[in-house]
Amino acid sequence: MTPVTRLGELERAAMQVVWQAGTATAREVAGALSDRGLAYTTWLTVLGRLERKGLLARAKVGRAFNYTAVASREDHIAVLMQQALGEADDRVAALQHFARSVTPAEAEALRTALDGLT
Repeated sequence: MTPVTRLGELERAAMQVVWQAGTATAREVAGALSDRGLAYTTWLTVLGRLERKGLLARAKVGRAFNYTAVASREDHIAVLMQQALGEADDRVAALQHFARSVTPAEAEALRTALDGLT
């Protein structure tokens, strides 16, 4: 997956719609987020930025474009976690702080994932 930067509020909202729908047009994104009171053209701009960032792919269907996420929400979050960890001066300390913040169920999921690597 392409390196990802953190998303702005509108980018996050648009990605949530696309992730949930699987694929969406700008009109569908604008409709799903109509409570924000933003113009359709604003959502076109946001979707274009997300495409340039490598997070969305678009395909022409009729007169509109369908936008599809390049990676799953979970893949995106994993990249963000790696980026955040990469900013730490002491990666081990950062991991230890993180480990102390997770729930027992999350800790078990981490144990299972780590055991699967060996």
